[in-house]
Amino acid sequence: MTAEAVGRPIEALLKVARRHRTAATSTIYAIIAAAALSLAYLARFEFDLSVLVNSAFAATLALLIVIRLVVNHAFRLGMGQWRYVGNRDFVRLLGAQTVGSILFLSLTWGVGPLNAVPRSVVLLEWVFSGYGTLAMWVMYRLLFERIQVLGAGPRTRALIVGAGEGGELLVLQMIRSRIGYQPVGLVDDNPLKWGTSMHGVPVLGATTEIKDIAARTGAEEIVIGIPGAAVDDLRRIIQACEDTDLPLKILPGIDEVLDGTATLSQVREVRIEDLLGRDPVRLELPELAQDLEGRVVLVTGAAGSIGSELVRQIALHNPRRLVLLDQAETPLYYLELELLAAAPTLDLVTVVGSVTCADTVARVMEEYRPNRVFHAAAYKHVPLMETNATEAVRTNVLGTYLIAEAAARGGAEAFVLVSTDKAVRPANVMGATKQMAERVILYMQGLFPTCSFGAVRFGNVLGSSGSVIPTFRRQLERGEPLTVTDETATRYFMTIPEAVQLILQASLLKDLRGHVAMLDMGEPVRILDLARNLLRLSGHPYRLGHNVVITGLRPGEKLHEELAGPEEQVVGTALERVFLVKMANGFEQLPRGLWKGLREGDVATIESYVLSDLRPARIHSTVAS
Repeated sequence: MTAEAVGRPIEALLKVARRHRTAATSTIYAIIAAAALSLAYLARFEFDLSVLVNSAFAATLALLIVIRLVVNHAFRLGMGQWRYVGNRDFVRLLGAQTVGSILFLSLTWGVGPLNAVPRSVVLLEWVFSGYGTLAMWVMYRLLFERIQVLGAGPRTRALIVGAGEGGELLVLQMIRSRIGYQPVGLVDDNPLKWGTSMHGVPVLGATTEIKDIAARTGAEEIVIGIPGAAVDDLRRIIQACEDTDLPLKILPGIDEVLDGTATLSQVREVRIEDLLGRDPVRLELPELAQDLEGRVVLVTGAAGSIGSELVRQIALHNPRRLVLLDQAETPLYYLELELLAAAPTLDLVTVVGSVTCADTVARVMEEYRPNRVFHAAAYKHVPLMETNATEAVRTNVLGTYLIAEAAARGGAEAFVLVSTDKAVRPANVMGATKQMAERVILYMQGLFPTCSFGAVRFGNVLGSSGSVIPTFRRQLERGEPLTVTDETATRYFMTIPEAVQLILQASLLKDLRGHVAMLDMGEPVRILDLARNLLRLSGHPYRLGHNVVITGLRPGEKLHEELAGPEEQVVGTALERVFLVKMANGFEQLPRGLWKGLREGDVATIESYVLSDLRPARIHSTVAS
């Protein structure tokens, strides 16, 4: 007979017991009390069986059973808790045993035929009954977990990194769960933990030994159970795991572990975002709800990577109306469905149109009168814009002017431009247009002082459409080598949530008026390192020249980006790691010819100014690279 066949009748019996919980627990506790009192008498009277066959013992036993059942019920020692028994249950059991024994002692010494119960018997019954109840709980838990294991089918042998809170949670979940993991060992860099065990699973050594430990235990997967691990530690662990050629997964954040909500089903694959060259920036936004509640908010480029996340976050803060503007019809449609499903009461308006159409922009501003405008609409792909300079100018510069002026004339209180580090000493058309867009909105501040104009500048956004990580992943899926432009090329990186937090937080800064905000993004990351780490996470060896090839810089690309230029002054703000960039080169002024071109919508004139600024900037960028 198989183990599964043996487990079925036991599981059926447990199901019946759970269905009739009160009767089952009462019967079990009564049996434990009877057995404990009998053993106590036998131990006290040298196992003389005659002490158990008289009316006095029967009356005493009946009283004890009644007391135990009543007190256990009062202390909520129900069967439903047995599979999850822990420290609090043991404390409740101790209290129930002690209270029950005190009542038993008081009644047996105050009622005529029962006053012959020795105090040593009461003490022994207290011990035997307590241990008996504990044994029953443990037996039930072991049976339940064994049945879970039998019903799980094939189980993946998992080696857990981290013998702390997260590691213990993983071991417990794996033992109890039907998800199909079998913990075969733990590794931890604390030598005091080596040779110990967690719930029977041994701690076998340090992470530097993980290859040998994985081979010795027959591990089929490695799970990192160190939630909130520092980036450097995580990178070191993943590098140690590289030679095992085993799949890697990671436990969610430390908050979920501490409040007990993290489960084995939340264990996920390690993502490239986990290996960002710094710890993620988390900005608190307590004032955002007050700033947005009851106001009309417009987001341009709402269907894009940054715009859509902006919209999701803004929708959580009770705006009176949320207006989405984008020319991409299909993504805008699906975003609308998502928002209405998440917030059915949200007053949502979707507008299909371009920021370069003056009539559309004027109609939106006149009809909806937004109080807050977040301008995320832009063309951003560097090589593509090199051969489509006119369209880049039309959208990134003229579109910004049209939206900004219409917003100010329509009574908007704040306008925030989403910018990029490529606007600093630009070496490409896209960067030059974003630099000009910054200059336009800062110039608008002097023309419309009642509206706060500002820009938010940050580096590459991990996971945004067209960025390096999605490109690498597509190449991996197709079995192609990862393409890196230069071995030394670096970029500043941030996640989409970080970018959106910065935009929203910057919108609350009073000092943003007429300035550019930027995030301290730590040290730049080599693109080659990103490619290497992504290969590691995907279980592939890193071989330069084979699965990673160097293609050379594309048109308009720089080796290294900058967050601020030499002519810009960077000053701190009240927010940690958020800075303001003050222009020292007269960016608050625009040439008269450029201003005329903007007002007349003359793209050719605007383009001539953009490209004239780009030429010397390209020279500076080439020298810097």
